[in-house]
Amino acid sequence: MASGQHILIVDDDPDIRITIVRILERDGYRVTEAENGEQMRRHIAEQDIALIILDLTLPGEDGLTLARKLTRNTDIPFIMLTGRDDIVDKVVGLEIGADDYITKPFHARELAARIGTVLRRAAGKEPHSPALETSPKGDIIEFGEWRFNTTSGHLVSTQDQEVILTTYEFQVLAALASRPNRPLSRDQILDFVADRDWDPFDRSIDVLIGKIRKKLNDSPKAPTYIKTMRNLGYMFIGSKA
Repeated sequence: MASGQHILIVDDDPDIRITIVRILERDGYRVTEAENGEQMRRHIAEQDIALIILDLTLPGEDGLTLARKLTRNTDIPFIMLTGRDDIVDKVVGLEIGADDYITKPFHARELAARIGTVLRRAAGKEPHSPALETSPKGDIIEFGEWRFNTTSGHLVSTQDQEVILTTYEFQVLAALASRPNRPLSRDQILDFVADRDWDPFDRSIDVLIGKIRKKLNDSPKAPTYIKTMRNLGYMFIGSKA
């Protein structure tokens, strides 16, 4: 159930906004529309926004610029809205920290499913998560100074410092950490990431691995947790508890 959660749509195309509004209101969400970055910032300042759907091809202050500002200044999750062939923008968006992306044209059920997934993940983003203490041991992988809950997606250090993972980062880390000491190709990793329509030859997986390594303080040259397997892919080498 949407429980009246508030979603902000930022798109200069009124037809796209109308389509998204109809889908979301049917599912019980509150929806606000913005045509540009100025309107987006005003709505964020005045209202409690749970999630933003952000078009990357806005005129003037473009979507990637706004995405960088969202990542830097807020903790609101956002989903990028892109053209089907905008591979470069998708990769850059993942580097910036987008929680998901949807390609146009899209199906109503796909949009609803992706929004639901991001909101469920965002609901667990607390400074300290008791889920790690209350979840079954089998859902937690301990490696080095980290505890990773493969069900909730919480990544917490032994000093109880939580690191926030985007939806993509969580799913890729879960795929690797759940299969330690087993090389996985990029195609195999994509297979473990549910409901994704990525081109297996793009840089999405490499970008996400780089971001995960940075958050784990893991050097690609002298890896402790994720090892690059030449001509194969990647392998998780952290010890499993």
